[in-house]
Amino acid sequence: MTSETRTPNPESQPPARAAARAAQERPQVLPTAEGWEQQRTPEGRPLLQFASPRVKQPPQHLADLSLEERQAKAKELGLPAFRAKQLSTHYFQHWTTDPAAMSDLPKAGREELVAQLFPPLLTEVRRLKTDDGNTIKFLWRLFDGALVESVLMRYPGRITLCVSSQAGCGMNCPFCATGQAGLTRNMSTAEIVDQVVAANRLIAAGELGEKEHDDERVTNIVFMGMGEPLANYKRVMNAVHRFVDPVPMGLGMSARNITVSTVGLVPAIRKLADEDLPVTFALSLHAPDDELRDELIPVNNRWKVDEALDAAHDYYVKTGRRVSIEYALIKDMNDHAWRAALLAKKLNQRGRGWVHVNPIPLNPTPGSIWTSSERHVQQEFIETLRAAGVPTTLRDTRGKEIDGACGQLAAAE
Repeated sequence: MTSETRTPNPESQPPARAAARAAQERPQVLPTAEGWEQQRTPEGRPLLQFASPRVKQPPQHLADLSLEERQAKAKELGLPAFRAKQLSTHYFQHWTTDPAAMSDLPKAGREELVAQLFPPLLTEVRRLKTDDGNTIKFLWRLFDGALVESVLMRYPGRITLCVSSQAGCGMNCPFCATGQAGLTRNMSTAEIVDQVVAANRLIAAGELGEKEHDDERVTNIVFMGMGEPLANYKRVMNAVHRFVDPVPMGLGMSARNITVSTVGLVPAIRKLADEDLPVTFALSLHAPDDELRDELIPVNNRWKVDEALDAAHDYYVKTGRRVSIEYALIKDMNDHAWRAALLAKKLNQRGRGWVHVNPIPLNPTPGSIWTSSERHVQQEFIETLRAAGVPTTLRDTRGKEIDGACGQLAAAE
C-alpha cells in the first residue's frame, strides 16, 4: 500500500528549518478512511452528527429516575413511597432485578411491579475474554436491536469499566471503528447505568480473573466506549449522578474515579466545568496542529485546537481537577518529535501542573496507515514532552487481542 505524504505547514510547527529537516527524515502520512467511505457534506467536509436521530426510545427504567422521581412513580402506581427505596436498594446495592430476590416486597403484584420498573435494556450477545481473564469485552443488544460494547478491566487495586454512551458515533473520525456507521441514537441514562450494574453482577459471580477481596465491584468508569459522551450530555450527566449518588439513590462511587472524555465539543466542556461534579476530564486531542487535526478529528473544523485547550484549561481552573490529554500515537502521522514539542509549548503557555498527557499506542496493523508508532518513536515523543516539563505516561491499553482497545469498538456480531 502506498501512502500520500507531504511536508506539514510550517505555520503549525516549530521554526521552519527544524520542521523541514524533520520532514526529510520521516514522512507525513495523511489521514484516510480505509475499507469504508466517510460520510461527507455537500461541501466535501466530513459529516458531523451532533443530534440523535428521532427514533423510538427505550422503555422507562428505574435508573432513568432520581430517587424523588422514583417515589412519585411508586405513588402513581398506588404504592407507598418507601417502596421506591426498597427497589433502589435491590438494583443499586444488590445489582438484581430478580423478583424472587425481593422478598421485602409484597408477593402479590411483585412480578408485575418489577417488570414495569426494570424492563430489560441490555441483552448479552457475546462475551470475549483475554487469556488471563482480566479483561472482558461485552457486546450488548439494546431493545431496538442496536448494538453497543463495553470493556471490563481488572488492574491491581481497581476495576475499570469502559462504557458506551451512544449507539454508533457522529464524530466521523477516520481512525475509529465506532464512527464508521455514523450515529444510530443516544443511549438512555438507564442503558448507560445498566452496563455498570451488569459488570458488578459479573464481578460478584467471580467471573473477572482472580479476586482480590470479597466485596469487589467496579471502582472506575471511563466514558471511552462507543459514542461522543458530550453529544449525549443530559443523559450522560444523569448517569454520572446515578454513579456517585449514595446507595440506594445510586451506586455510591467516587466522582474522582469517573472520567468523561470528548473529542473537543467546546461549549459542552464549559458546561461540564459548571456542573460541580469533580469528575476527571479527558480531551482526545491526537494532534496539536489544526492542519492535521482538521482531518484526523473532524470536529476540529468547528472548534480549533486552541479553543479546545482553552476550554480544558478553564475546566482545571474551575474544578481544580487535572486534565488528561489523550493522544493516540499513529506511525508517521502524528508521532513526530516536533509535534510533541508543539504540544508541550501549547500546554505550557497555559500554565504548569494543570495537565497530564497519555500517549496511546495503537494496535500494530501491517499494511495499514492506522498502525502503531515504533517503540523508539514513542519514546522520543514521550521524552520530548517530559523534557519540556509536561507529565506524560504511556497508557496501558487493554483488550487488543479481543478488539477491545482504544478505537476498536465497532459492535459487530
